[in-house]
Amino acid sequence: MTKKYDPVENFETTREKVGYVPRKEATQQDYDRIGFMSGLEVHQQLLTQKKLFCRCPAGIYHDNDDYDAELIRHMRPTLSELGEYDGTALMEFKTRKEIVYRINNENACTYEIDDTPPFQIDKEALEIAIQISQLSKLNIVGEVHVTRKQYLDGSIPTGFQRTAIIGVEGSIPLKHKTVRLIQLSLEEDSCREISDVGHTRVFKTDRLGMPLIETVTYADMVNPDEVKEACDYIRFLNRSTGKVRTGIGAGRQDVNVSCRGGSRVEIKGVAHTRWIPALTHVEAFRQYALLAIRDELKERVPDPENYSISYQELDYYAYEFDSIPAIKMAKHNGQKIIAVNLPHFHGLLSHFTQPAHSFSEEFAGRLKVIACLERPNMTHSESLEPDVREEDWDKIRTLLEASDQDAQIIFWAPEDDVETALETIEERCKMAFDGVPEETRKSFEDGSTVFERVLPGADRMYPDTDTVPIPLEDSYIDKLEQKLPGEVIDRYQQLKQWNVPEDTYHYIFSKNLFPLIDKLVNNIKLDPVFSGTFIGHKLKFVEGHYLRGEQFDYAQIGELFEFLKKENLTFDLAEYMLPELYEHPKMDFESILTNIEFSRMAPEEIKGKISFLRDKFDQIKRKDGEDHKVNWLMGQLRKEAVGNMKLTDLLKEIQKQFQTN
Repeated sequence: MTKKYDPVENFETTREKVGYVPRKEATQQDYDRIGFMSGLEVHQQLLTQKKLFCRCPAGIYHDNDDYDAELIRHMRPTLSELGEYDGTALMEFKTRKEIVYRINNENACTYEIDDTPPFQIDKEALEIAIQISQLSKLNIVGEVHVTRKQYLDGSIPTGFQRTAIIGVEGSIPLKHKTVRLIQLSLEEDSCREISDVGHTRVFKTDRLGMPLIETVTYADMVNPDEVKEACDYIRFLNRSTGKVRTGIGAGRQDVNVSCRGGSRVEIKGVAHTRWIPALTHVEAFRQYALLAIRDELKERVPDPENYSISYQELDYYAYEFDSIPAIKMAKHNGQKIIAVNLPHFHGLLSHFTQPAHSFSEEFAGRLKVIACLERPNMTHSESLEPDVREEDWDKIRTLLEASDQDAQIIFWAPEDDVETALETIEERCKMAFDGVPEETRKSFEDGSTVFERVLPGADRMYPDTDTVPIPLEDSYIDKLEQKLPGEVIDRYQQLKQWNVPEDTYHYIFSKNLFPLIDKLVNNIKLDPVFSGTFIGHKLKFVEGHYLRGEQFDYAQIGELFEFLKKENLTFDLAEYMLPELYEHPKMDFESILTNIEFSRMAPEEIKGKISFLRDKFDQIKRKDGEDHKVNWLMGQLRKEAVGNMKLTDLLKEIQKQFQTN
């Protein structure tokens, strides 16, 4: 008797065959085995008053429904000078998307909608970009040339982004290696997407045109931890200038990943660096799994050039589809239900590609993006969670004249989208014979990714005819170099020399708080370890648990310690004052002391209570032993002591009185 095919068993078997290792168990040997390689494109908004190529204010945002006008556009491909179409342009054209832009008069003008030529590049943005290039050890160009980079997803109304290379061939130091930088570019930011449903994509233009830098590395990282470390360093370096924007969306990174024999895949717009290790780990193994599928297909199909699929429209009432909500809804909406036969793909749709996904996800993702079929948009004969009855699959196989070596997909779509969906499925089948398609993928926090669009071609950049070159004199560059902050690696070494705990470093650098710690240590003469832990632990806790006052500034922490020093109050009182200062930054320090019910007391007055409390402990004690008595007394006197005397001095006094009695 023939054993029934088990998709789940096949998924687990192919995962073992690929040699997938969970992220936390992976070693450098695992990454060397699959040939892990990764590079970065780190984007950072600059803190300027104006946008890059117009005089609209930068940094003014509005809600999705707060707009004065809507503009509708459609993207169409055009032939290049060589008589060729760009692959990304063709893909976007297939989607038949209607692009809607919501425009607010407060932060947009006719330049954003391509009705006005660009203004001169913003000088403030150019200076910041040069300084960050200098910190990155990049060679500054002698002349700035603005070029156009094709943007065909609709996120820029013109269809291109104006960008200019500022520095080339630099490097950043990591703990155990140096990572080479290709370049740093100054460019204009794109729109923010509001929605992308069906054939309509909606953007708002508040972010459009804001100055942005892009730092590009070589593919020098050979494991996921190095990728995160490099990205953190670049972001810390950018923030060390104090001239970049922070917050959600201000910093984003595209992560390029490949494995040996694979292709460059770009994980687009990763919002948090903490996602990077899982994303790069999973992507490298996804590509390794696709190479295994390629090898299997090459054994099965000697002549892939003539490969083709077949399909049939299904009669809803001929099958038990009522129990499948997605198909039932498709029928209710008048959509077509199409069965597709994939010759020689048996056992591949359930082949492992990602921890939570099989190869079938590659089809579902492209159907969503290219054919505009909202998910769920398909099911298949090797589903890990079967929904179609096996009896119905047998009937469908007969209808399609399928063999035992084939696999089947069922998708549902409006009639106008069926042809695109079929082309998409066949195209992805043919791509499987080549291994790993070059593409852009969308990231998720769990480390998984889905198809977003075809990777743009290498010829997507061309000169901008509306701007003139900007010469950079040596004297101008030297003048900017004199204003540079200390290097991140030097600040890192200083923290280590001060013995500041390493678990504070990420927070300190991400918030650019090293200058504040340096001031506390060198100007106010605080202990370095106390300063570092106060900022890296106490302030971090307050930021995570209290509502920030609108006008709170980190510089106020320095003022707080100056106040305590002037008033001859101990610095540990700052921990109790900080939440009040954070929530009410306009409140003066004396009022904060009143709010936390602090009373000034002379150290001798506090010490005078020790004898009485010692006798009281003897009357109420629950445990014997001097240690318990000391701890109890410290607990009783702590509130009064904080701010008035050092707790170490109080402890010494308690122990001293015990010894003399």
